[in-house]
Amino acid sequence: MIPPEHPPVPAPKVGVLIVNLGTPDEPTPDAVRRYLKEFLSDRRVVELPQFLWQPILKMFVLRSRPAKSAKLYASVWDHAADDSPLRAITRAQGAALKGAFGPGVEVGWAMRYGHPSIAGEIAHLHDLGCERILIAPLYPQYCAATTATANDAAFAALAKLRWQPAIRTLPPYYDDPAYIGVLASSVEAGLAGLAFAPDVLLASFHGMPRPTLDKGDPYHCHCRKTARLLGERLGREVRVSFQSRFGAQEWLKPYTEVVLSAMPEEGVKRVVMLAPGFSADCLETLEELQIRGRETFEHAGGTDFAYLPCLNDSAGGVALLRGLIARELAGWVELSH
Repeated sequence: MIPPEHPPVPAPKVGVLIVNLGTPDEPTPDAVRRYLKEFLSDRRVVELPQFLWQPILKMFVLRSRPAKSAKLYASVWDHAADDSPLRAITRAQGAALKGAFGPGVEVGWAMRYGHPSIAGEIAHLHDLGCERILIAPLYPQYCAATTATANDAAFAALAKLRWQPAIRTLPPYYDDPAYIGVLASSVEAGLAGLAFAPDVLLASFHGMPRPTLDKGDPYHCHCRKTARLLGERLGREVRVSFQSRFGAQEWLKPYTEVVLSAMPEEGVKRVVMLAPGFSADCLETLEELQIRGRETFEHAGGTDFAYLPCLNDSAGGVALLRGLIARELAGWVELSH
């Protein structure tokens, strides 16, 4: 009996998978509901006991929030790309990195929640012959609810593979001199293009429940250090606040909306905001900061407001990612300088 033929094993390659948080497929209540169900069911994101949280999620959150959130997504939806800003930018970042590490390196991109999935993209890289894969969560500051859960999803995907590739993960880069330098250059260019000089630079980071800090999560410290190093590089103070609070639980303070409301009474009439915890603009930056942040500040008596974009797929942002990833590929890939 002739044994069955097996498909040829492709030549070994190295894979890079950049990962960001996720997004609904469309700005509709049904699509938002699917996204929120996956996102808010992650035990890294909501650390309440599941027997308490799941009834709340299903009976209240997933009934009331999708319609409201869908309108917010619609207000910032990238109609030219027919996609959410986050996914369109992450796709562009992945495209800009293709070919950056030589012909033997495949670059993919994925969303932790939604599409394309981490598991699906790992399977695709594996099918292309990638025997070594670098998982690169694009979060400058480490948090269990962001960096760790992206890695969790990658490891869960590996658990289903008979032939597992070797894995590395990109560490947080909140204090990396290259990151601080590119961030400072981006801020300086943004300020140079404004018609006013700000009284305050306010860096807004995504908030986290206060217990995450008490449990030892380094996120709060990472955010503070990023702002301090950026301020030192710019030669001026960068104030810090935390946004996107959800639920009645206390979150990291000060809250962005509270800071913006109080600034005019403190004599701060001109403010510039930035979001150095985000590698790509998304609902939380474009709607919550650029639109609602402006409304909050001006309603309180502020006169001039500007939001500076994230690094996104700018030349500096892509160069930063290329450098960070190349460093983690050392020993796997020979890169020319």
